[in-house]
Amino acid sequence: MPEQRQGFTYGFAAYLIWGLFPLYWKLLDQSGALELLAHRVLWSLVTIVILVAVLRKFTGVKALLAEPRRRWPLIAAAFLISANWGTYIWAVNNGHVVETSLGYFITPLFTVLLGVFVLKERLRPVQWTALGIAFVAVAGLTVENGRPPWVAIILTFSFGFYGLAKKKAGAGAIEGMAIESGTVVPFAIAGIIALGLHGDTTVTHHGTAYLVLVLLTGPITAVPLLLFGAAATRVSMTTLGLLNYIAPIMQFVCGLVIFHERMTPMRWLGFGLVWVALALFTFDSMHTRRRNVALERTAVTASAV
Repeated sequence: MPEQRQGFTYGFAAYLIWGLFPLYWKLLDQSGALELLAHRVLWSLVTIVILVAVLRKFTGVKALLAEPRRRWPLIAAAFLISANWGTYIWAVNNGHVVETSLGYFITPLFTVLLGVFVLKERLRPVQWTALGIAFVAVAGLTVENGRPPWVAIILTFSFGFYGLAKKKAGAGAIEGMAIESGTVVPFAIAGIIALGLHGDTTVTHHGTAYLVLVLLTGPITAVPLLLFGAAATRVSMTTLGLLNYIAPIMQFVCGLVIFHERMTPMRWLGFGLVWVALALFTFDSMHTRRRNVALERTAVTASAV
């Protein structure tokens, strides 16, 4: 199989798994979000340690720890992704799956905004238009709900800043996740112990199958990250950007079709505006990339002549 097709398959699988996560977390709705988050962090670290050992990534992990310029962004990333995971788990198990999809639909646009204010990048007019439309959509949903869509906003901000921190660190998927998991696992273990001392643990109270599902939160966290890492080295950023929409689309479908969450006319309008903004943004990005590739080819041909 050609490398690009392989990469597309890996990327599609990664985003499909992420998109179907609501179905998995719904199976664990007998436990609270904080308890599930603690176990996810703990078993993610166990999984990553095994992968680091098998793939002999210890040198890469040590190198990251030795560089403060890369270590501190990963430590920040650890708390950001923990906030993202905890919010997501709580939202799924409290009937806000559709709102989680809104957060991940908006995330690419927020990432662009971070590029402007943090990395001093410049936006094209169409990109500013897309951001404006998304802002109107969030404002409309705020009016509809009588409050801002906090789940979507927290997911957007935490994942957007997480991406920025990861970019600053420049770490591989496994090495970076090893440090991230190691950073927050003491808090996770402390949380599990505290829940046990107060008699509030639930993961062992619902049978062996339930406990196995909890233990598997580590592997199901690591597998799509590995698939994504494999895809990123084989396909273009444009392809990855388009594949990115698979996860929120699947989450939206799960919330609407499987969990029967309510969609009012204003909600449909808000989501419609977000989709228009994403369509504009994607079209502009693809058009600009094609134009740049064409200019590069022209320049190469001219220099050869």
